[in-house]
Amino acid sequence: MYRTLEECILDLEKNGHLVRVTEEVDPYLEMAAIHLKMYEVGGPALLFENVKGSKFRAVSNLFGTIERSKFIFRSTWAAAENVIALRNDPMKALKHPFKNMESGFAALKALPIKKSTGTPVTYQEISISDLPLIQSWPMDGGAFVTLPQVYSEDPEKPGIMNSNLGMYRVQLTGNEYEINKEIGLHYQIHRGIGVHQDKANKLGAPLKVSCFVGGPPAHTLSAVMPLPEGMSEITFAGLLSGRRFHYSYDEDGNCISNDADFVITGEIHAGETKPEGPFGDHLGYYSLTHPFPVMRVKKVYAKENAIWPFTVVGRPPQEDTSFGQLIHELTGDAIKQEIPGVKEVHAVDAAGVHPLLFAIGSERYTPYQQVKQPTEMLTIANRILGTGQLSLAKYLFITAEENRPITTHDEVDFMTYILERIDLHRDIHFYTNTTIDTLDYSGTGLNSGSKVVFAAYGEQKRELCKDVPDALKELREFGNARMIMPGVVAIQGTAFTDYASSQKEMQSLSDAIKDRGSISSCPMIIVCDDSSFLSATLSNFLWATFTRSNPSHDIYGVNSYYENKHWACDNVIIDARVKPHQAPPLIPDPTVEKNMERLFVKGASLGGIL
Repeated sequence: MYRTLEECILDLEKNGHLVRVTEEVDPYLEMAAIHLKMYEVGGPALLFENVKGSKFRAVSNLFGTIERSKFIFRSTWAAAENVIALRNDPMKALKHPFKNMESGFAALKALPIKKSTGTPVTYQEISISDLPLIQSWPMDGGAFVTLPQVYSEDPEKPGIMNSNLGMYRVQLTGNEYEINKEIGLHYQIHRGIGVHQDKANKLGAPLKVSCFVGGPPAHTLSAVMPLPEGMSEITFAGLLSGRRFHYSYDEDGNCISNDADFVITGEIHAGETKPEGPFGDHLGYYSLTHPFPVMRVKKVYAKENAIWPFTVVGRPPQEDTSFGQLIHELTGDAIKQEIPGVKEVHAVDAAGVHPLLFAIGSERYTPYQQVKQPTEMLTIANRILGTGQLSLAKYLFITAEENRPITTHDEVDFMTYILERIDLHRDIHFYTNTTIDTLDYSGTGLNSGSKVVFAAYGEQKRELCKDVPDALKELREFGNARMIMPGVVAIQGTAFTDYASSQKEMQSLSDAIKDRGSISSCPMIIVCDDSSFLSATLSNFLWATFTRSNPSHDIYGVNSYYENKHWACDNVIIDARVKPHQAPPLIPDPTVEKNMERLFVKGASLGGIL
């Protein structure tokens, strides 16, 4: 168990999990590029000892592999798992009281502890401009904190046990922010801090906010944990670090983490926003500039020899993929407790997490019926799309096991199972004019778009094609047909211009396929800009298809029709071409890529790693 970030770094180095970079590195694009290269090859964590423009060191790729992440938490992992399991199923404690006694003591020891009032003597006051101002992508609006722990308290019930600790990105420089006096916070109103701000607004008072950076790695992970009801992130931070969270309040009344390497304190005032972004995000595109709350900075503190942790987000997989794996392992059964009938839910990382969900439910409503069809699982689908972060999904594929086991984590087998069984006249269900992820620009506006459920159950209805059907070859204006996986074919179209033109193009395509006869073996056709790219890897298919389409606007069908307001078709066509209103993809700066090669030559800090 680590008391500080530096203790963790020294332990990782001792055990071959970390390398020091002694050369001067530029926080503008170069540090991020080095990190991305190291993550790509499954390399070690990186301690940058000479950051241009800052006296502080920086560390990245701490959680770059699931093996390293588990190594970091090796002494407290089991206790954290047990406590969460008891929170999810309290009856376990009654059934096995002595077996679970240790979990109770572990939770008790995790309670935060208040130290003396005021700022710790080990802290020095600095400015935002003293920090390693790391910009990851060329079009980013400025420098961001990418591993923040943003702390706020309930204005109606102040105190650390009614606090929220969340990982909301923080913009330090750029746009209209007055350097050293203002920073931007990107979060949605339904998040914990948003609820606190709403309460503060109603009370007519500013919301006090503290941004902790660094400290024991457990504190960073705690800021992204979807915890059971009644368990605070601060308590979990103590549980996973094996040491109680130490805190105090400064003279302004802002909470200070005595364990963090850096603390930025300030206030958010009602109605005060400034443009935030762009920011290269985890969908693989930039999230664009929008008004978000601005925080008036009061104080910035740094520990002696403080170390600045950071990560880089972009098209998956990235380091936050490890976060997702850790969270799933710790809370894997929680969704079963929250939504009865659910056996498994998988937010598909390759598709940017939120755009695509796979789920396995139950089907017990009508066991006496000879014709098997989705019934209970449609109720479960509604519950899934109304639950927490899962509500941000656009596409949900759901089924129930019968005759053989399946898992959502084998993407090809899972989709094959559904496509073999789905009744395209009955089993596609749309939700139009609804909310989607703020970071997803495939919809009709910020937070606005649609959802669709593909539900399948019963006997196998079709054999899926494993080669491109003749009916999809040499179509007018659509060519280069390529197999993606059984039953799914990519075809290349002309560039998308507008939806009026697209509807005509898709109708023409549908008619052309219909005229060539039924191709029930190919239930899904993807129209794209580059079918060679889309079909090259499963990851390319999942990413491009589900991040570049809005179900209500981009799903078409061969021989499609409406019956009692229900849409049906013989073959689904998804238009996954890039649309003009969508955000640009993340493209590295080639000059930076070339310059960083100096660090990988023989004799340099990273020589021999690639």
